[in-house]
Amino acid sequence: MAAGEIVRAGSLGDVIAEDPEHGYGAVVTASGRVSVAREYQPTKPELPFSSVQLARLDEALTLSARSTGLGFSVYLGDLGEDTRAFVEGLHAESGEAAAAAVLIAVSPTQRRVEVVTGAESTRRLPDRACNLAVMSMVASFKEGDLVGGLVSGLRMLSDQAGPARN
Repeated sequence: MAAGEIVRAGSLGDVIAEDPEHGYGAVVTASGRVSVAREYQPTKPELPFSSVQLARLDEALTLSARSTGLGFSVYLGDLGEDTRAFVEGLHAESGEAAAAAVLIAVSPTQRRVEVVTGAESTRRLPDRACNLAVMSMVASFKEGDLVGGLVSGLRMLSDQAGPARN
C-alpha cells in the first residue's frame, strides 16, 4: 500500500480513501500525485438480436436449407448506394454454391429488402414468390418484428421452393 494522505477512515477501522474531487478510491501520495482506482466495466456490444431470437433465426435457416436443398442466408446491415449491386456482390461471394443459394438482405436504416437467387434457386423461386415473401417480411418489419419477418419470409420461400430435388 502506498503511503499517502488519507482523507477519511471507515467506522470499523478500515481505510476508505476519498478525495472530494475524485471520490472514493482516490489518494494523494507522498509525492503529491493523485492515485485513483476505478472499477472497470466493459460495455457489451449492442447486438440486433437476443440469443432467443438468434436461435429462432438459426432454426428457420437450417430447416429451410434441409427441406429445400437450397442454401439460405440472411444479411443485416447497410447495403450501400447501389443496393442491388451490393447484394448481388455478396451473393456472388458464395462461389460455386451461389447457383443454389438464396440471400435475403435487409437494411432497416435504409428501409430496403433485397432477395437474390442463383441459377438453380431462380428456377424454383420465381420473382412472384420472392415478392410475396418480401411483402410479408415488410409487414412484420413495420410492426417492429425483425426476426419474425425474416422467419416468415424464409418459411414462405421454403414452401414455394418445395422439397429438395435429386
